[in-house]
Amino acid sequence: MAQVQLTVNGRAISRDVEPRTLLVHLLRDALGLTGTHVGCDTSQCGACTVHMDGRGVKSCTVLAMQADGSTVTTIEGLSTDGSHALQRAFKEEHGLQCGFCTPGMIMSAADLLARNANPTEHEIREALEGNLCRCTGYHNIVKAVQTAARTMQNA
Repeated sequence: MAQVQLTVNGRAISRDVEPRTLLVHLLRDALGLTGTHVGCDTSQCGACTVHMDGRGVKSCTVLAMQADGSTVTTIEGLSTDGSHALQRAFKEEHGLQCGFCTPGMIMSAADLLARNANPTEHEIREALEGNLCRCTGYHNIVKAVQTAARTMQNA
């Protein structure tokens, strides 16, 4: 066992973990943050995307020990009440269907918008390329990111 210390959604945590524990399992199993989904365990689907030190990462490929000392934001930390512009836009633009991919899509989009406040459609599609939607709702997902970008610029 090894101890990891990190800040998750603004809260300092310290946990003993097995050396091979993945960040996604620390978040879901030890901390109860089930908004971060496990889809493929191979970084192919993007459902487990979170922010680590301000950048989007697929938490199924990061060991909890690698996150030691980091700041992690999950979908629950983006907004506790669904008021973030991306969360609202996904709802308004019907960018979610079954909802399984939604947290990863939103966290990837938030990473993009933090770096590029006015992305083109191509840039949005490129940023979301590592996220799969089983329901194939990509058109509305892209519209949702565009809407959120406009909302955030006007705020």
